[in-house]
Amino acid sequence: MPCRQSTLHTLLGLAAVVAASQVLAQQQALAQQSVTSNETFKTMIGKWEISNADRDRTCHLTFKADPSGTLFKLELDKTCPVQMPELKDVTGWTIGGLDLVKLMDGKGKPIFEFSEVESGMFEAQRSGEGIFFMQNAAAAAGAANISLDQMAGDWGVVRGSGKTVCTITLTNAAAGSDAFALKVKPGCETFVTGFGPAAWYLDRGELVLKSKAGRFWRFEANDPTNWQRVPEGREPVNLVRQ
Repeated sequence: MPCRQSTLHTLLGLAAVVAASQVLAQQQALAQQSVTSNETFKTMIGKWEISNADRDRTCHLTFKADPSGTLFKLELDKTCPVQMPELKDVTGWTIGGLDLVKLMDGKGKPIFEFSEVESGMFEAQRSGEGIFFMQNAAAAAGAANISLDQMAGDWGVVRGSGKTVCTITLTNAAAGSDAFALKVKPGCETFVTGFGPAAWYLDRGELVLKSKAGRFWRFEANDPTNWQRVPEGREPVNLVRQ
Protein backbone atom coordinates (compact mmCIF):
# COMPACT_ATOMS: atom_id res chain seq x y z
CA MET A 1 0.00 0.00 0.00
CA PRO A 2 2.71 2.55 0.88
CA CYS A 3 4.39 1.76 -2.44
CA ARG A 4 1.15 2.51 -4.35
CA GLN A 5 0.71 5.76 -2.46
CA SER A 6 4.29 6.76 -3.28
CA THR A 7 3.72 5.99 -6.96
CA LEU A 8 0.48 7.98 -6.92
CA HIS A 9 2.22 10.95 -5.31
CA THR A 10 4.97 10.77 -7.93
CA LEU A 11 2.46 10.70 -10.78
CA LEU A 12 0.54 13.61 -9.29
CA GLY A 13 3.79 15.54 -8.93
CA LEU A 14 4.72 14.88 -12.54
CA ALA A 15 1.23 15.90 -13.68
CA ALA A 16 1.57 19.16 -11.75
CA VAL A 17 4.96 19.87 -13.35
CA VAL A 18 3.56 19.17 -16.84
CA ALA A 19 0.54 21.39 -16.17
CA ALA A 20 2.74 24.22 -14.91
CA SER A 21 4.97 23.89 -17.97
CA GLN A 22 1.96 24.05 -20.26
CA VAL A 23 0.65 27.15 -18.49
CA LEU A 24 4.07 28.81 -18.77
CA ALA A 25 4.28 27.94 -22.47
CA GLN A 26 0.80 29.37 -23.05
CA GLN A 27 1.73 32.56 -21.21
CA GLN A 28 4.92 32.93 -23.27
CA ALA A 29 2.97 32.35 -26.50
CA LEU A 30 0.40 34.99 -25.55
CA ALA A 31 3.16 37.44 -24.60
CA GLN A 32 4.92 36.87 -27.93
CA GLN A 33 1.64 37.31 -29.83
CA SER A 34 1.17 40.63 -28.07
CA VAL A 35 4.68 41.74 -29.08
CA THR A 36 4.41 40.63 -32.71
CA SER A 37 1.18 42.61 -33.15
CA ASN A 38 2.98 45.77 -31.99
CA GLU A 39 3.57 48.29 -34.80
CA THR A 40 7.09 49.08 -33.59
CA PHE A 41 7.93 45.36 -33.71
CA LYS A 42 6.79 45.19 -37.33
CA THR A 43 8.92 48.15 -38.39
CA MET A 44 12.04 46.70 -36.77
CA ILE A 45 12.23 43.52 -38.83
CA GLY A 46 15.27 43.84 -41.08
CA LYS A 47 18.77 45.29 -40.97
CA TRP A 48 19.69 48.24 -38.74
CA GLU A 49 22.80 50.17 -37.79
CA ILE A 50 23.85 51.09 -34.24
CA SER A 51 26.46 53.80 -33.68
CA ASN A 52 27.89 55.78 -30.83
CA ALA A 53 27.39 59.56 -30.73
CA ASP A 54 30.66 60.25 -32.58
CA ARG A 55 29.88 57.59 -35.21
CA ASP A 56 33.42 56.27 -34.97
CA ARG A 57 31.99 52.90 -33.94
CA THR A 58 29.14 51.18 -35.79
CA CYS A 59 27.49 47.78 -35.88
CA HIS A 60 24.98 46.30 -38.32
CA LEU A 61 22.45 43.88 -36.91
CA THR A 62 19.40 42.10 -38.26
CA PHE A 63 16.15 41.90 -36.28
CA LYS A 64 14.12 38.75 -36.92
CA ALA A 65 10.56 37.76 -36.07
CA ASP A 66 11.56 34.19 -35.14
CA PRO A 67 10.99 33.39 -31.44
CA SER A 68 13.98 32.40 -29.31
CA GLY A 69 12.66 31.44 -25.89
CA THR A 70 10.92 34.51 -24.51
CA LEU A 71 12.80 36.77 -26.95
CA PHE A 72 13.23 37.05 -30.72
CA LYS A 73 16.29 36.22 -32.79
CA LEU A 74 18.94 38.82 -33.52
CA GLU A 75 21.97 38.48 -35.82
CA LEU A 76 25.05 40.65 -35.38
CA ASP A 77 27.63 41.27 -38.11
CA LYS A 78 31.03 39.67 -37.49
CA THR A 79 32.66 43.06 -36.87
CA CYS A 80 30.24 43.98 -34.08
CA PRO A 81 32.17 42.46 -31.13
CA VAL A 82 35.14 44.68 -32.01
CA GLN A 83 33.20 47.79 -33.00
CA MET A 84 30.59 47.50 -30.24
CA PRO A 85 31.79 45.36 -27.31
CA GLU A 86 28.70 46.59 -25.44
CA LEU A 87 26.73 44.11 -27.55
CA LYS A 88 28.80 41.00 -26.78
CA ASP A 89 26.27 39.58 -24.30
CA VAL A 90 23.16 40.28 -26.37
CA THR A 91 21.24 37.10 -27.23
CA GLY A 92 17.90 38.44 -28.49
CA TRP A 93 15.46 41.33 -28.62
CA THR A 94 11.91 42.27 -27.73
CA ILE A 95 9.55 45.23 -27.36
CA GLY A 96 9.04 46.62 -23.85
CA GLY A 97 6.86 49.27 -22.25
CA LEU A 98 6.36 52.51 -24.16
CA ASP A 99 7.45 50.71 -27.35
CA LEU A 100 11.08 50.43 -26.23
CA VAL A 101 13.25 48.24 -28.46
CA LYS A 102 15.19 46.11 -25.97
CA LEU A 103 18.39 44.22 -26.72
CA MET A 104 18.60 41.55 -24.03
CA ASP A 105 21.25 39.25 -22.59
CA GLY A 106 20.77 35.58 -21.69
CA LYS A 107 19.71 36.44 -18.13
CA GLY A 108 16.83 38.63 -19.24
CA LYS A 109 18.67 41.89 -18.54
CA PRO A 110 18.40 44.74 -21.08
CA ILE A 111 21.76 45.79 -22.53
CA PHE A 112 20.20 48.59 -24.60
CA GLU A 113 16.74 50.16 -24.46
CA PHE A 114 16.12 52.23 -27.59
CA SER A 115 13.25 54.70 -27.89
CA GLU A 116 12.16 56.30 -31.16
CA VAL A 117 13.06 60.00 -31.24
CA GLU A 118 11.93 60.53 -34.84
CA SER A 119 10.70 58.36 -37.68
CA GLY A 120 13.30 55.65 -38.29
CA MET A 121 15.74 56.96 -35.68
CA PHE A 122 16.12 55.45 -32.20
CA GLU A 123 18.22 56.59 -29.25
CA ALA A 124 19.54 54.88 -26.12
CA GLN A 125 21.68 56.10 -23.25
CA ARG A 126 24.08 54.04 -21.18
CA SER A 127 25.30 55.38 -17.87
CA GLY A 128 28.84 56.67 -18.17
CA GLU A 129 29.02 55.83 -21.89
CA GLY A 130 26.79 58.46 -23.47
CA ILE A 131 24.17 58.25 -26.20
CA PHE A 132 23.87 55.59 -28.91
CA PHE A 133 21.78 55.80 -32.08
CA MET A 134 20.04 53.18 -34.18
CA GLN A 135 18.69 53.72 -37.68
CA ASN A 136 17.58 51.62 -40.60
CA ALA A 137 20.66 50.45 -42.49
CA ALA A 138 19.22 51.34 -45.91
CA ALA A 139 18.49 54.90 -44.80
CA ALA A 140 21.98 55.24 -43.34
CA ALA A 141 23.54 53.99 -46.57
CA GLY A 142 21.40 56.34 -48.68
CA ALA A 143 22.53 59.38 -46.70
CA ALA A 144 26.13 58.24 -46.94
CA ASN A 145 25.94 58.45 -50.75
CA ILE A 146 25.46 62.24 -50.76
CA SER A 147 28.54 63.90 -52.27
CA LEU A 148 30.51 66.92 -51.09
CA ASP A 149 29.56 68.82 -54.25
CA GLN A 150 25.88 68.31 -53.46
CA MET A 151 26.40 69.84 -50.02
CA ALA A 152 28.43 72.91 -51.07
CA GLY A 153 26.50 76.20 -51.10
CA ASP A 154 24.23 78.30 -48.89
CA TRP A 155 22.14 76.76 -46.11
CA GLY A 156 19.67 78.38 -43.73
CA VAL A 157 19.74 77.49 -40.04
CA VAL A 158 16.08 77.09 -39.10
CA ARG A 159 14.88 76.90 -35.49
CA GLY A 160 11.58 75.73 -34.04
CA SER A 161 8.51 76.45 -36.14
CA GLY A 162 10.44 77.72 -39.14
CA LYS A 163 12.41 80.86 -38.28
CA THR A 164 15.65 81.19 -40.23
CA VAL A 165 18.20 82.55 -37.74
CA CYS A 166 21.32 82.38 -39.89
CA THR A 167 22.66 81.60 -43.34
CA ILE A 168 25.91 79.68 -43.66
CA THR A 169 27.97 78.70 -46.68
CA LEU A 170 29.53 75.27 -46.95
CA THR A 171 32.60 75.59 -49.18
CA ASN A 172 34.90 73.12 -50.92
CA ALA A 173 38.01 74.79 -49.50
CA ALA A 174 40.02 72.49 -47.26
CA ALA A 175 40.14 73.35 -43.56
CA GLY A 176 42.57 70.82 -42.16
CA SER A 177 43.07 67.24 -43.31
CA ASP A 178 39.48 66.02 -43.08
CA ALA A 179 37.17 69.06 -43.14
CA PHE A 180 36.10 72.00 -45.30
CA ALA A 181 35.75 75.70 -44.54
CA LEU A 182 32.41 77.15 -43.48
CA LYS A 183 31.40 80.82 -43.70
CA VAL A 184 28.82 82.50 -41.47
CA LYS A 185 26.96 85.35 -43.20
CA PRO A 186 26.21 88.65 -41.37
CA GLY A 187 23.04 88.99 -39.30
CA CYS A 188 23.09 85.61 -37.55
CA GLU A 189 21.55 85.18 -34.11
CA THR A 190 23.74 84.41 -31.08
CA PHE A 191 22.37 80.85 -31.12
CA VAL A 192 24.71 80.27 -34.08
CA THR A 193 27.48 82.80 -33.46
CA GLY A 194 27.81 81.56 -29.87
CA PHE A 195 28.52 78.09 -31.22
CA GLY A 196 30.89 79.55 -33.82
CA PRO A 197 30.86 77.05 -36.70
CA ALA A 198 34.07 77.15 -38.70
CA ALA A 199 34.30 73.88 -40.62
CA TRP A 200 32.15 71.02 -41.89
CA TYR A 201 32.45 67.45 -43.13
CA LEU A 202 30.38 64.36 -43.86
CA ASP A 203 30.74 61.46 -41.44
CA ARG A 204 29.07 58.17 -42.43
CA GLY A 205 25.89 59.81 -43.63
CA GLU A 206 25.79 62.66 -41.11
CA LEU A 207 26.65 66.30 -41.72
CA VAL A 208 28.94 67.62 -38.97
CA LEU A 209 29.56 71.29 -38.20
CA LYS A 210 32.68 71.92 -36.14
CA SER A 211 33.18 75.06 -34.05
CA LYS A 212 36.41 76.97 -33.50
CA ALA A 213 36.39 75.63 -29.92
CA GLY A 214 36.18 72.01 -31.10
CA ARG A 215 32.48 71.47 -30.40
CA PHE A 216 30.17 69.70 -32.85
CA TRP A 217 26.66 69.91 -34.24
CA ARG A 218 25.48 66.79 -36.06
CA PHE A 219 22.71 66.66 -38.64
CA GLU A 220 20.86 63.79 -40.28
CA ALA A 221 19.21 64.01 -43.70
CA ASN A 222 15.43 64.17 -43.93
CA ASP A 223 16.13 64.60 -47.65
CA PRO A 224 19.14 66.02 -49.57
CA THR A 225 17.92 69.61 -49.04
CA ASN A 226 16.82 69.36 -45.40
CA TRP A 227 18.96 68.11 -42.52
CA GLN A 228 17.85 67.86 -38.89
CA ARG A 229 20.11 68.21 -35.89
CA VAL A 230 20.57 65.07 -33.75
CA PRO A 231 19.92 64.43 -31.02
CA GLU A 232 16.91 66.71 -31.10
CA GLY A 233 16.66 69.17 -28.21
CA ARG A 234 13.67 71.09 -26.87
CA GLU A 235 13.11 72.57 -30.32
CA PRO A 236 14.20 71.21 -33.70
CA VAL A 237 17.10 72.75 -35.60
CA ASN A 238 17.33 72.18 -39.35
CA LEU A 239 19.67 73.10 -42.17
CA VAL A 240 17.66 73.98 -45.28
CA ARG A 241 19.14 74.46 -48.73
CA GLN A 242 18.85 78.09 -49.93
